[in-house]
Amino acid sequence: MANEKKIDCVILGLLSHEELTGYEIKKRMDAALKYFWGASYGSIYPALNDLVSRGMATKREDTDSKRNKQIYTITENGREYLKKWLSLPVEKDELRYETLLKLFFGNESGEKQALIHIEAFEKKIEEELPYLFHAQTILTQSLHEDAAHKYYLLTVEFGIKTYQTYLEWCKQARKLLAGGQ
Repeated sequence: MANEKKIDCVILGLLSHEELTGYEIKKRMDAALKYFWGASYGSIYPALNDLVSRGMATKREDTDSKRNKQIYTITENGREYLKKWLSLPVEKDELRYETLLKLFFGNESGEKQALIHIEAFEKKIEEELPYLFHAQTILTQSLHEDAAHKYYLLTVEFGIKTYQTYLEWCKQARKLLAGGQ
C-alpha cells in the first residue's frame, strides 16, 4: 500500500458513510474536509473511475434523475482497502500556507505588504471560526446519535484550537512588525 493515492482513501472514506455522486463528494470535501484536505473535480472523477475499475466502488445511474447522475457506492473490497490504509502509520503531515511563504520572503516587499497579508489571513480565520464553533455545538449535541460524530468532533476541535492559535500569532506578528516585539 505504499503507493496508495490519498484521494482514493478520502473518497472511500466518504463513500463508507453513504452513496454519493462525484458532485456530492466534492461538496463534502469543500464543507467537512476543507480545513485539512481538498481536491478538485479534475482529481475526483479520475479517482472514482479508477476505484470502480479496481473493484473498490461501484457506479450506477440514478434513474430518478433527469441529469444522468452517476452514484458511487463503496464495495467490501473498497472497505477493506480503507481499513488497511487507516491502520497504517501517517506518512506525512504538512502545513502549507501561501501567507507564510510570502512572509518568509517579506523583506523584499516590506512591512506594509506583510501587514496586508497578515490582516487578510486573520480576517479569513475570523470568518471561518464561527463555522467550526457551530459544527462543534451540533456534533457535541449529537454524539449519541452516530458513532462517527466523535471522530468528526475531534477534527473540529483540532481546527478550533489551531485557528485560535493562528489569531494569537496574527496579533503577535502585527506587534512585531510595528516594532513592539
